[in-house]
Amino acid sequence: MAGSVTYREITAADSAAVIDLANRVHGDNYLNDASLQQLLDGGSVGDIKLNWLAERDGEVLGIRLTLAPGQWPIDDACTPEQWPVPATQMCYFKCAAVAEEARGLGVGRQLLMKSIAEAKRLGCTAGLAHIWLQSPGNSAYEYFSRCGGKLITRHPDRWLQASIEDGYYCPVCDGTCRCEAGEMVLLFEDI
Repeated sequence: MAGSVTYREITAADSAAVIDLANRVHGDNYLNDASLQQLLDGGSVGDIKLNWLAERDGEVLGIRLTLAPGQWPIDDACTPEQWPVPATQMCYFKCAAVAEEARGLGVGRQLLMKSIAEAKRLGCTAGLAHIWLQSPGNSAYEYFSRCGGKLITRHPDRWLQASIEDGYYCPVCDGTCRCEAGEMVLLFEDI
């Protein structure tokens, strides 16, 4: 019988497995060594770590990459005037990926809760995400909505630049990504 799922902070030693899982779920070149290191650095403030993984019997089943306030760009795909809290009180949920064999086990939600618990220690009261609206079966939107996320607005071609300039290969668009992102906020008081 397989062991139980355990949760722990992501470390640099997990890099290869984290990159592999993220790229299997989101598409080739979604993460690489450099981008993952930036995310790990941006999700660490002193002893507070916002990046988590789930594993069973040494196999990584899921990841949650989250950035601390001030460690993520407020770019053209952000509408801070519609956010319910200031950016200084908001973490950024960059990436979640759950291996196909672990879907439906609550792994994604548990990883989110671990990240939120740590973000609260930083004074966060909400988290922002750009949800992949063309994910297979619209699973990303469904998952984040079930967790309490509320759609603020939509952003077409959110990952187009990454697919053109950084070699990101979208599995839905079969290459150049034209997918739409749903800018969503999750208020921690709502969960």
